[in-house]
Amino acid sequence: MKFKKYLMFLFVAALAVMLVACGTDAEESNTDSNDTEETEDTSSDNTNANEEENNGSDELEGSVVIDGSGTVYPLMSRLAEEYMINEQPNVSVEVSRSGTSAGFEKFLVEDGTDFNDASRFIKDEEQAKADELGIEVKELKVALDGLTFVTHPDNDWAKEMTPEELKSIFLAEGGVTNWSDINPDWPDEKINTYGPNENHGTYEFFYESILEEQDLVDDVNLQQEYSTLVTLVSEDVNAIGFFGFGYYVNNQDQLNAVHVDFGDGPVEPSLDTIAEDGDYAGFTRPVFTYLNVNNAKEKPQVLDYAIYVMDNTIDFSGETGFAPIPEEEAQTLVDELEALK
Repeated sequence: MKFKKYLMFLFVAALAVMLVACGTDAEESNTDSNDTEETEDTSSDNTNANEEENNGSDELEGSVVIDGSGTVYPLMSRLAEEYMINEQPNVSVEVSRSGTSAGFEKFLVEDGTDFNDASRFIKDEEQAKADELGIEVKELKVALDGLTFVTHPDNDWAKEMTPEELKSIFLAEGGVTNWSDINPDWPDEKINTYGPNENHGTYEFFYESILEEQDLVDDVNLQQEYSTLVTLVSEDVNAIGFFGFGYYVNNQDQLNAVHVDFGDGPVEPSLDTIAEDGDYAGFTRPVFTYLNVNNAKEKPQVLDYAIYVMDNTIDFSGETGFAPIPEEEAQTLVDELEALK
């Protein structure tokens, strides 16, 4: 009997040990499972946080619509390209170039464009139209341009001229028909004149600021497209035309630029001489983009693009044929735009 009781005791003890061991394994299994779930939850939270960081409130979408100056177009299209690639890939920035005046007609209407590029200041009547429509307009000075007079590559006589000589060629009452009328040593050949048409701020700057609103010669050939002007001048040995410096510098293999003597010797238009207080100041002008502030307040992408333009215009001015504005001017405009948020 005692032996049987002893066997029974051993059996119960062994059973108790087994039960304890099973319980421990189950707890460890549950603990491992809980740890895994917690790790997965934490990983999920981190993933969500990363997604929110990468795709948060700074990511914009929608469109920005720009029209206006053909002169400013190369700079603005370059900025738009960089913005869409490197800043806001979900924003479409559409840049057109109907000309400054034609662009203002599209800008100063209900549901008009967001920006109008301009190679002149806004006119009083255009500002009055904006006021009438309740459109708040902000002027953004983006760069400096040099009005450049260009000739055929084989023109080896009219390399240097004074502002007065250049004006006399284009003025109806200038008394100049042939090259020899300016200098008797020059060819006795008729001068053919070319320039952008009335849609462009460059034409208006030339007509209003340089010619002081005096009539141009009757047979001046005015064109809408700057590329057409480049071709016409490059194919006519007796041609002289005018447009912004950028269109010359990008076509130097087809054109000569006239060096202008403002009184202290001939000055070549260049990024070093084009400045409001520089050697080429007589033919230097600021260029702009005008912002519809109403749209900027309603559409975050429009304001964001405006800030981007003023933050980066100095970096891209030179490569598109413009002299940069001073850094302090650009920063002031950035601060004013930031205040619209």
